[in-house]
Amino acid sequence: MKVLFISRAFPPVIGGIEQQNQSIAQALGTHCETGVIANRHGKKLLPLFLPYATIRALLVLRRYDIVLLGDGVLAIIGVIIKLFSRKPVACIVHGLDLTYASRVYQALWVGRFLPGLDRLIAVGNATITEGTGRGIPASKFTFIPNGVELTASIEHCQRQALEHRLSHPVPGRMLLTLGRLVRRKGVAWFIENVLPGLDPDLTYVVAGNGPERDNIAATVERLQLQNRVVMTGAVSNREREQLFACADLFVQPNIPVADDMEGFGLVVLEAAERGLPVVAARIEGLQDAISEGKNGFLLEPGNADAWQHQITDLLHDPDRLQQAGTHARTYTQQNHAWALIASRYQAVLENELQ
Repeated sequence: MKVLFISRAFPPVIGGIEQQNQSIAQALGTHCETGVIANRHGKKLLPLFLPYATIRALLVLRRYDIVLLGDGVLAIIGVIIKLFSRKPVACIVHGLDLTYASRVYQALWVGRFLPGLDRLIAVGNATITEGTGRGIPASKFTFIPNGVELTASIEHCQRQALEHRLSHPVPGRMLLTLGRLVRRKGVAWFIENVLPGLDPDLTYVVAGNGPERDNIAATVERLQLQNRVVMTGAVSNREREQLFACADLFVQPNIPVADDMEGFGLVVLEAAERGLPVVAARIEGLQDAISEGKNGFLLEPGNADAWQHQITDLLHDPDRLQQAGTHARTYTQQNHAWALIASRYQAVLENELQ
């Protein structure tokens, strides 16, 4: 089988979907011949990339058996390909691919383009539920979770170097949230409702940028928690690894937000794979990434008491915390390695060729 993979988001641009698309392309390439058409220059070139990728795909299509699109925005390319070819087109679908609040997008992409493709590969079961609720037949969907890159060993924490990078002391335990700062991540809610009830020497590090950053900063200032919350802004891959190494617990306190959802939550898998226990909200795609008691713990979103109790119990029991981290790493490596996930992609794509 020869696969043509098209991605509108690809490294060297830094981001979750960029990393996922690169990993899919690389992992698939170990199972079957995989050609890549990718936008490596970010959103600024997306208007030019769509027509370019369409023309390029049509020119090289004869060399491939099937097309795989990296996300739902590219569904328009798939529809055009199918006008000129009988070759099957599959598309990876994330939550926002279905919930994006635009009448034009909902009418065309969700109403026509995505249903017109041969196979939709959802990264979370919540994404399938969202899609079928918007009229896309359930038979179009297949669930395949995200994978994670495996690390050979857990990096050693260099706390002094981290404190220098943060320009902030980290005297006690450290909680970490890492990713794009949007409202659904629940960071401001966590700071206001959970953090004040945790041990006073605990430091909460929030790494990343996004539209919610100013609101989070305002919440920290209003509650006078500047000595307990550190906002790093964007971090490099090297800095990410140091944060993972030094944190005691990774928290993903998502809250429900209309027309927005967590399709999967790749970063919780990355944390778990590095031996970092995860506490996440039992909501949307996070339930596909975290298996209760195996690579993390799921709590009801918005239940501050439950979050305070779970975090306190873990941090006050070092043996349990260490055991939870060991189990998280083992389970994640055994169930979410990209080599395993790529074999599932291969099976689904081969089935479309029958």
